[in-house]
Order: sequence, then structure tokens, then C-alpha cells
Amino acid sequence: MTRRGLFAPLIGAFAAACSPLAALNTLGPRDRGAGRMAKGVRYGDDARQMMDVYAPAGAASLPVLVFFYGGGWDSGSKDVYGWAAQALAARGFVVFLPDYRVVPQVRFPRFIEDAAAATARAGELAATYGGEAGRLGVLGHSAGAHLAMMIALDRRYMAAVDRPDLIRAAAGLAGPYDFLPFDVAASQKAFGRAPDPTLTQPVTFARADAPPLWLGHGTADTVVHAEDTTILNDRMQAVGGRSEARLYPGLDHADLIATFSPLFRKKAPVLDDVVGFFRRELA
Repeated sequence: MTRRGLFAPLIGAFAAACSPLAALNTLGPRDRGAGRMAKGVRYGDDARQMMDVYAPAGAASLPVLVFFYGGGWDSGSKDVYGWAAQALAARGFVVFLPDYRVVPQVRFPRFIEDAAAATARAGELAATYGGEAGRLGVLGHSAGAHLAMMIALDRRYMAAVDRPDLIRAAAGLAGPYDFLPFDVAASQKAFGRAPDPTLTQPVTFARADAPPLWLGHGTADTVVHAEDTTILNDRMQAVGGRSEARLYPGLDHADLIATFSPLFRKKAPVLDDVVGFFRRELA
């Protein structure tokens, strides 16, 4: 998929990564003080255009986050990531956790359009669950980080849902941001039909007036190399944008999001770093 073989190990590595993450949802401990406030909230007509909402008990006037899970643009479910959304909610956020359409049902740019539609709907519903739409950020892991960065950087997506200025900050965990050419099946299926491949890449849209970015990556990640984070961070800073990057020694692709769980939180302060960024930028 990339000149660095970004997705060469995707099928095996991501399958291995997803099973433990799913187990965290059913067997792992959850953060207290927050929970799921709504399930299956629609933002479109398709069966996958639904989201769950997590918030602290008695939430009022809180910042809002929209979290996009990973899955290589062809898999994943919000039902597997409730523990991650709850970890964020327990730290004082109203968190929307959407599903989105994936390959082979759709291809680029439909899953990014879903991300924009879900984010716009989150803005509309924020007050219902104790959140403030004027303090909204997006984040994601892996392919979800790609979605978050695309709707934060490429103005067209949020403009298409009539909310061009809704996103105030964006964070990416182990995201692919610069992965041309499409040289393996996974990238060809998701992006191969794009008339202009450069328009599929978050790095293309680095701009000075973008929302502030936080980018995190594990140095042992062999599914999406840490180089992607470094490239996007450098490009943002070169054009005068606000961006910060954090590399976590020894963490692999699944580790980065697994540290949101109480079971693995001591491995690295990823959750604290993400929460600190959003608290600062959405204050």
C-alpha cells in the first residue's frame, strides 16, 4: 500500500490486534463514573450509520469527542470499543462512538463522508447528553485516525454537512497519513478507484489554519509505521499549522489504543496525553 510496505502485514497483524481489543470490551475492567447513555443513535439511513454515546453521570457543559475505531477500512464495530469511549468519558467528555460503512460495501470517499456526517450529528445532539458543540474534537486509531485527520484537514467534508468550523481539535493514534502508492490489495480495494490518489492522503491537506493536531505512534508498530506520524507533523509545522507528535518506545499497533484500558494503562501515558491535549484545546 505504501512505498514502505505499510499494509503488507495488514491482514495477519490486524487480525491479531483486534481479538485482544475485542476481549477488552467483554472481559476487561471499565472506568467508573461514566457509561453508555444511548445506543444506536442514527446519523444516516444505512444500518452502519449509527453511533453510541458515552458520558459521565450528570454530564453538563462538557467538551465533546467523536472517536473512530480502526479496522483497515474494511472491518470494525462500535460494539468492540465501548471500553475506549468510556475511558474518555470518565475523564470529562461526552463521547460519540460511530460505526461507518466499510469495504466492500463502499469505497473512498464514502467512509470519510460517514465520519463527517457522524461528527455533524454529534454536534447537533451534544447538548442532549450534556455536551457543548462549540467544544468538539475528533480522534481515531489506525484507519479511524485517517478518518479523523481527513475530516479535520480537508475542508470539503465538513463543509458538505454544513458544519465547516465544527471541529476544534483532532488527535490520531497510529494513523496512516501518507501511504502512496496503493500497491497491495487492501489499499487498492479502499482507494484504488480514486481519480486523484493524492486526495486520499491527510498529508495533502496540511494547512496553517487547520484545527490543532496531536499525533501519537508506537515505535514498534509494523502495521502502520511511525514515519506517517512524523511526516504529517513535520508538514503541518512547515506550513505554519499547530501540531505535536509523541512517539512511544516499544509500543506496537494494538498497544497504542490498548493503553486506554485500565489493564494496560501503565505501559505508557497515551490516554493522559490525549486527554491533556483535548482539555487544553477545548477549554
